[in-house]
Amino acid sequence: MYEDCVKSTEDYFLFCDNEGPWGIILESLAILGIVVTIMLLLAFLFLMRKVQDCSQWNVLPTQFLFLLSVLGLFGLAFAFIIPLNEQTAPVRYFLFGVLFALCFSCLLAHASNLVKLVRGRVSFCWTTILCIAIGCSLLQIIIAIEYVTLIMTRGMRFVNMTPCQLNVDFVVLLVYVLLLMALTFFVSKATFCGPCENWKQHGRLIFVTVLFSIIIWVVWISLLLRGNPQLPCQPQCQPQCPTQWDDLVICIALVTNAWVFLLLYIIPELCILYRSCRQECPLPGNACPVQTYQRSFCVENQEPSRDG
Repeated sequence: MYEDCVKSTEDYFLFCDNEGPWGIILESLAILGIVVTIMLLLAFLFLMRKVQDCSQWNVLPTQFLFLLSVLGLFGLAFAFIIPLNEQTAPVRYFLFGVLFALCFSCLLAHASNLVKLVRGRVSFCWTTILCIAIGCSLLQIIIAIEYVTLIMTRGMRFVNMTPCQLNVDFVVLLVYVLLLMALTFFVSKATFCGPCENWKQHGRLIFVTVLFSIIIWVVWISLLLRGNPQLPCQPQCQPQCPTQWDDLVICIALVTNAWVFLLLYIIPELCILYRSCRQECPLPGNACPVQTYQRSFCVENQEPSRDG
């Protein structure tokens, strides 16, 4: 069965390989993630018209961009299930860092806005939050474009590089993403201090999401660079390993982190948003004076413009 699968599908043999079914499992998880993410996108679009609190509505465009990035992460998993070649290599090295940079930049922008809200100040407008998210990811986009262009135009192709070179370059290319992750972690921790308790739950969601992401990244980077003595196939000692050990590590980390984004951040945020839409007014003693003023201002000014 394995030999027939390899002969019939060549680069796509992992989609039908029964002896090493990790490709099929990750493919199923990625497809399920794509379906769930699309449903969450539709839910956000539906609830955006019902939100009357301006402080809540301002972050929704950034969260929508975050969901689009997560959708891209699930789609990118297929580039790691297919073995490394001239087509998948540029996609991997460009999109992996860019999509994660967008995700952590959106979390950073949301956390930065929460730092103001928990202290009873006025929220950033939605364009400012969105610009912070996009602006923070621009450097990673520039880095990825320069690296891929350099490799593709200087004669050194990805397929001619050793596994060690590929792994080191892949990790070095993500240094800025690691910086974004650390910055988001500390900014989200700053949301715990302030008099407005109702905004702190959003900060806790970001904090827990980034914490789990840091754990995932430390594990997969360590395995990618150092290997695991308990596994029979190592990236350093067997460059032509048929089980694509390196791809397995990165793909599992990619899909796992994307599901962490959904389960620990987006779905709880959507639940909070749904509950707030069902309430005609905030709970007594749960909002700050600035937020109450901002809510009435938004209802009178911003909501008619959206309906129009």
